[in-house]
Amino acid sequence: MEFSCTETGDVLIVRVMAERIDAAAALKFKDALRELTGAASHVALDLRDVQFVDSSGLGAIVAVMKLMGTTRRLDLAGLTPTVDKVFRLTRMDSIFTIHGSVDDIPKLYQAG
Repeated sequence: MEFSCTETGDVLIVRVMAERIDAAAALKFKDALRELTGAASHVALDLRDVQFVDSSGLGAIVAVMKLMGTTRRLDLAGLTPTVDKVFRLTRMDSIFTIHGSVDDIPKLYQAG
């Protein structure tokens, strides 16, 4: 699984460059995100390329959020319709802040 990282203002944007986050990739995903996010205080996970997330993938995303603790923030951006549906059906859309795209994030957090 590949990732691309960019910093915009105080936000580390991590683009997931894979079509699936599933049981086969969940552990690698979680371990990679632990390393990539380091000490970043605000991370936005760009999921625009992800077409499928199963329960293991969803669990890995939640685990990354928990690893960040209460003083750091994990947002999601660019959910495809299929992935968005998973987050809505599991009510995870009430747990995460979800942006339409990463282009929306700097407007919200650089102004402050």
